[in-house]
Formats: sequence, structure tokens, C-alpha cells
Amino acid sequence: MFNSIYGTVSAKKPQMLMLETGSEETGIVEWCFSISDSSLDSLPHVGEKARVYTWLQHKEDGMNLYGFASEGERDTFFDLMKVEGVGPKAALKILSNITASGLASVLDEGDLARLEKIPGIGKKTAQKMLLALKGKLSIQEDTVRVPVKALSPWQDVMTALCSMGYDKRDVEPLIARLSAEIDTNLSRKEQEDALFRRAIVELAN
Repeated sequence: MFNSIYGTVSAKKPQMLMLETGSEETGIVEWCFSISDSSLDSLPHVGEKARVYTWLQHKEDGMNLYGFASEGERDTFFDLMKVEGVGPKAALKILSNITASGLASVLDEGDLARLEKIPGIGKKTAQKMLLALKGKLSIQEDTVRVPVKALSPWQDVMTALCSMGYDKRDVEPLIARLSAEIDTNLSRKEQEDALFRRAIVELAN
């Protein structure tokens, strides 16, 4: 198993990191990692050197390579997958919305309401997380050193827009502004659809 890979950051995309290793003489390899947005934000800019801690998932239909900015976040990722109903993709989504240290604090405080705000985590899963992990997360000092972000209820909309190529720095303030104008009488799905359509119109101009 690879513990970590050191190389040059060649690209950053929502929950995806590209890292180049080697040289023109020995041959360049570009690695593609699935990675949390928290880790992505804390790693160096494109063109700079970085160490990425890894986990290789073997599946019947292939392999997926996951990356982490610290060993502490990787440990938290493994802990999350011990929770019934939380797989690698769900664990990555959780860590994209709250840092490992922030999650440990929320769990220690038993803040069920905060857990439920994480996109994709319902009440039942939040309760399972509390039962399985409260007081059990051991966060190392090397855990991702970025501020704990306030969870956005529109994270799925922002992720969809960023995956289309729009800059996260443009998307976040736009969604914050437009969401204040959304009709609260609509269903959650209708609100997300309306917000997505309005954002597309403004970003395209």
C-alpha cells in the first residue's frame, strides 16, 4: 500500500486532485485522487510541491485512489467508514463540509443538529455517527489546518456548478446572494432546482 505520494500539484477540481511525479528523463506519472474539499483547500497551489497521504480502494470493477492532506484526516475517513451506511464517497462528502477536527468537536458536543446539516447526512445517519464515534475520534496535530467552514445548505448546488467548470470563488458568493431570494414555500428539491437555474443564467453572462 502507498502511504503517501510526493509530487507537483498539476490540477485541482471539486473533490479531485492531480499530482505529477517523476521527470521527463524517467517518465512522468500523473496521479488522480478523490479528495475532500477541506484537504484540497489546504494543499499548495497548482505548480507547487505537495505530499498527499493515500488510500487505495480495490473494487471488482476497478480501483479508486483517495488522497488526504494529513494522516489525521485519513484516520478520520477510516473512522467514518465504520459507521453503518457511510462508504468512501459519503465519508469524503462529510469531510468536504467539515474538517476532521471540527467533526471531532461536533461529535464530542453531541450536536446532532449540526451533523444533520451536512449534505447527504440524514437524521438516522447522524444518530449512528454519534453512537459510533462520539469521544472516539483521535485527531493528530497534523490534521488539516484550515478554518472550519460554516456548512452551506446549498452545497450540492455549488458542487454541481463547480463540476461544470465554474470557479468556486464566483459560485459561493453568488449562491449566498441568490439563496436569500428563493421562495421558501417551494419544496427542497424545487428550491435547489430554482437556485441552480438562476445561478447558471448569471454565471453565463
